[in-house]
Amino acid sequence: MTTLRVRYQTLEFGTTDIHIRSLRDNQEFSDDEGAAAALGISSASWPIFGIVWPSGEVLAHLMAEFDFAGKRILEVGCGIALASLILNHRRADITATDYHPGVADFLNKNTQLNKDRLIPFVRTGWSDALSDLGLFDVIIGSDLLYEAEHVELLAGFINQHAAAQCQVILIDPGRGHHAKFSKKMLSLGYSHSQNKVQVHTQEGRQNFSGQILRYQRI
Repeated sequence: MTTLRVRYQTLEFGTTDIHIRSLRDNQEFSDDEGAAAALGISSASWPIFGIVWPSGEVLAHLMAEFDFAGKRILEVGCGIALASLILNHRRADITATDYHPGVADFLNKNTQLNKDRLIPFVRTGWSDALSDLGLFDVIIGSDLLYEAEHVELLAGFINQHAAAQCQVILIDPGRGHHAKFSKKMLSLGYSHSQNKVQVHTQEGRQNFSGQILRYQRI
């Protein structure tokens, strides 16, 4: 069995510390039973879920101050799920989803590291058949628009799980697809706003310069 190298770190959000077990780097790989390969996940893309990315940090900082009272929240393409972990630590009603079969184990271990309740998780793809996730008041995600074909898939998945009144918050590092995505969301009846953000991520690993994309249906 392949042994993964992991790292442990603590990220600060104001006065709150969130403890993270992540992959040591983006060269790690373990798919002995072929679960990821069966889903079309290559060895090169396999580690992406298990890294703390700058976009995820930006989203988590937003969620550290987000007013979630009375709202059901869904994180899409959660990966290491930093935003979900901070919301869960704040006792929000958060559910996480991702396509990768390795996410659930890391998510459960990280909630335990933070001595919090387990976060409901569903492994699902954006083009999968209708799930029983239900509807959400807020849908969040970070760095989701990797490829042009993700525009239609992500918009459809979000719309499938959006309540009649829904707020969508996405962090985009600038991969070139957010304009088409915004146009698609407008066609589905959402209003749209965006603002640039430039921040220094923790530990000085990498600076982030991208957009906070917001969509709303009321």
